[in-house]
Amino acid sequence: MVSISGSKKLKRQMAPQFWGIKRKDKRFVITVRPGPHKKEYSVPTAVFLRDVLKIVTTLREAKAAIYSGKVKIDGVVRKSLHHAIGLMDVVELENVPEVYRLVPMEGKLLKPLQIKESEKTKKLVRVTSKTTISKGRMQIGFHDGRSTISDTKVNVGDTCLIQIPDQKILEVIKLEKGAHVLVTRGINAGQMGTIETIEEGTYILPKRVVLVLGDRKIEIPTDIILVVGKKEPLIQIK
Repeated sequence: MVSISGSKKLKRQMAPQFWGIKRKDKRFVITVRPGPHKKEYSVPTAVFLRDVLKIVTTLREAKAAIYSGKVKIDGVVRKSLHHAIGLMDVVELENVPEVYRLVPMEGKLLKPLQIKESEKTKKLVRVTSKTTISKGRMQIGFHDGRSTISDTKVNVGDTCLIQIPDQKILEVIKLEKGAHVLVTRGINAGQMGTIETIEEGTYILPKRVVLVLGDRKIEIPTDIILVVGKKEPLIQIK
């Protein structure tokens, strides 16, 4: 059989801080494999169960839960210890009433937020690509690696509220002045503000926005923000 690319382990000292693992334990920890999210912005399923949620105490227990199909991510059963869980992913566990969504919070890149049962089929995804394919149809790519073919009019940077797991687009939130956004990375991760102005990109600088965060304003690239609504978030992210 052909081996899947990517290492299965990572030195603990090199692991992202938001994983919440002990640094002075065993030398290595399992890592994410190539998948929907980038390695530095996601957490492997086994680490999420053991070190983030702490519903299991050992890797052996995490394996038993995952291999038996007790973990659903975005409504789909995942049986890999290394599957990447990232921004806005919804995690369900068999026989556990709580449902979690991963969001930036308190300056950390990802933290599990307990959400209502009625919201587990909804997800916000940022449009990262738009490509015209055969017969003039449009293929839309999202930040979590998924893509869909749709006639919905969107631009790169907009956010779509989709139904999971069937990926039906329910609503489009435009990246525009006055939109409510969530900062997804950096020292302001987890904070929400309003777009005051949009600055087009240049040869040197990326496209960016001037964001009002409380009583201060910051200029920030559009690729580290997520539009969440016009006046308030469409789904629970706080």
